[in-house]
This record gives sequence, C-alpha cells and structure tokens, in this order.
Amino acid sequence: MMDENGYMPLAERMRPQTLDEYAGQKGVVSTFKLFIEQKRLPSFILWGPPGVGKTTLAHIVAKAFSREVYSLSAVSCGVKDVRDVIEKAKQCSMAFSGAPILFIDEIHRFNKSQQDSLLAAVEKGTIVLIGATTENPSFEVISPLLSRANVYQLQPLSEDDMMELANRAISTDRFMKLKKFEIESTNALFRYSAGDGRKLLNIIETLFSLTNENTIIINDENVTKALQQNCIRYDKDGEEHYDVISAFIKSVRGSDPQAAIYYLARMLAAGEEPRFIARRLAILASEDIGLANPNAVLLANACFNIVHTIGMPEARITLSELTIYLASSPKSNSAYMAINNALNFVSQDKYRPVPLNIRNAPTSLMKEMGYGKGYKYSHDYEGHFVRQQFMPEGLEGHEFWIPQDNPTENSLKERLNRLWNDN
Repeated sequence: MMDENGYMPLAERMRPQTLDEYAGQKGVVSTFKLFIEQKRLPSFILWGPPGVGKTTLAHIVAKAFSREVYSLSAVSCGVKDVRDVIEKAKQCSMAFSGAPILFIDEIHRFNKSQQDSLLAAVEKGTIVLIGATTENPSFEVISPLLSRANVYQLQPLSEDDMMELANRAISTDRFMKLKKFEIESTNALFRYSAGDGRKLLNIIETLFSLTNENTIIINDENVTKALQQNCIRYDKDGEEHYDVISAFIKSVRGSDPQAAIYYLARMLAAGEEPRFIARRLAILASEDIGLANPNAVLLANACFNIVHTIGMPEARITLSELTIYLASSPKSNSAYMAINNALNFVSQDKYRPVPLNIRNAPTSLMKEMGYGKGYKYSHDYEGHFVRQQFMPEGLEGHEFWIPQDNPTENSLKERLNRLWNDN
C-alpha cells in the first residue's frame, strides 16, 4: 500500500508472490503446494499472530488456482455483504474452473449470524472459504463452520526465518541495495520483531531512513536507538499499542475513570479488538480489585460475554460501563499477591507431606495406613467450622494471603480471627 507520496513500505515491496518466496511455515507451505499440484482446494482458516503472513499466504494460494476471488473484512462488513458476495459467486461459478474463493480477513470478528450466513454456501461448494484470524478458531468460529474448514496454525517466524527474510530484503530490494548493510548482532532485531516479519522489515527500513552514511550497521545498540527515535503512533501492531493499553490499565488501577475512558476511546477509535480490551479488564478485575469488590470479576466476565456476542459498535457502551465501574471501585491485590507468594514458596519447597487426616482414602489399605483418620467434617459442627490441621507439618500458622484494608477484607479477616484465634 502506497502513502500519499506514492511510496510503498519495504514490507509491502517484499510481499512474496509465490510459495517459493514465502518465509517460514514450511509444513503449511508444503501442504498447499500439494493442493496446487493436485488442483484441489478445500476451505481453510489460517490462525496465527500478526505479521506471520496469513493474508499473503491466502492470496498466493488463491492466485495459484486462477479463480474469481472476493475479499471481505470482518471489521466493516455485515450479513448483507456476505449474502451479496455469495450471490455473485453463484452467478460466476460457471465461468471458472472451480468455485470462487471468498477471503475473509479477521474472521474471528464475525458474529454468529454472520458466520451462519456462510454455512450453506461452504457446504454446497458455492464458495471456497479462506479465513485469517489472530484468535483461536475453536473459541471464535462456530462449530458447524469450523467442521467444514481445515485449520492451519502459523507460528511466529523463527530466528532462521527472520535472518533469511532480512538477508533477502537488504540484498534484493531496489532501495535497500543503494546502501551497504553489515550485520554485527541480531539480538535486539529479533527481540523487537518477536517473530513478526512485518515488524522486522519495518525496523530495517527505519535504520535505512535514519542512517545518512552509505553503510548501515545492524547491531543491538543501533536497533534500540532507532526504535527509541522513531515512536510509531497508535496502531494495533505498533509500539504505541502497548503504551496506550498500559496507560488504560494504569488509569483504571489508579482510580481515574476520566483518563481510563479517554484511553478506551483512543483504542476503539484506532480499531483495537474489543475482546482484547475486555480480556484485559477481566484480568484487572481479579488482579487489582480482587477481594475489595468480588462483584467486579463477575461483571468483567459478563462484559466479555456481551462484547463477544454483540460486537461493535454497541460493545463500546458495555466496555465504557465496566471501565468506569472498575476505575471507581475500591482496589486490592491481596489475592494476586497471595498466589504469587504461594507459588514462590512451593518453587523453593516442592514437597511437604499432606497431613494424614485430610488425605484421600479410596482403598482399604490406605485406610489401614491412617489416610483420612481423624478428619472432621466441618458441616457436622456449629457454625460449619471445627479446628483441625490443614497445613503440612512445619507450615502451621504460615500466611500467604495478607488481607488488605477495605470493608470486604476487614470482614473476612474478623471472621477468620474469630474462628481460628483462641480468644
């Protein structure tokens, strides 16, 4: 895609046109080569993180079959758009050697009714469906549609794949060849790219544009400096994506609903996946609000389900409601700290025998060995509580959960003190 000055980014210039030019995913590529040789094309879904070539691979395969290709973006189209394409496919299917191909980018954003509208056409062979998604299809694609399409998982590019891609770019691109590249180290290059081929090429292009000399040295220091100098405005895959979601979470944690709503609006306006935001809020409800307001995690789960069901633009209202609620709620990270404390402890102290009285005793031999002996069933006692030993020997009185100062946890602490203390 060219900018307003007619310049095409390096990642676009390096977009492969054939399977032989495609970087990585060797197993999947081999499968598609067989499909092409056998002239057989089933419906399929490509699942993987951004920048691994899902859209490119889909277009390469579609092009190899010389069929009519329709493309839809799940972000902007609805059921009517799907039905219009299917009707066109019916009308032109006789003019081509096989069923037309329908490519749907970000298919996970289709709601149930949109996915249902595809079923009959895929089942009857009116269209061959090719979908691309960053989300697990098992959760995001309805079962009837999933059963009619193969799923191929694309992995982040390996270091060898990224090295191959980098070498190809600096040795074959018409602009990159104007300068000499020397690769001294690749740790930072690969770390910031994180298996994303598009990010890798963007970093190389950034080094190219920031270097006035004829020789460009790729090393950890230069890559880090170049990225710090070239902060990218918010986009779903860019650096500011992480800055804005961080600011959003910290605003909610810091009880500032005004700032939280501002950052929520920035993410939604930039096209951020609403379910990504809902997931982060669900995590926050447990980590930062926790026992200070146990209802928060229930509302966060309800929000995620609503966002998943209805989608945008209505989902913005539910996200706004939850954001304001969580930001205004009392905060506690005691449950978060408790599990971290316990995990840290058991990583250093891996085995302590479970007390015999609370062990399971499914066999007579275990009963003879004392398993379960002396266990007191709490509900048989007043208040549904009786003191007995639950902690392994040597850990009596050890505290992993430290209640924090808020009404809910103060109430829990008072109750536990009343039950367990002698006074």
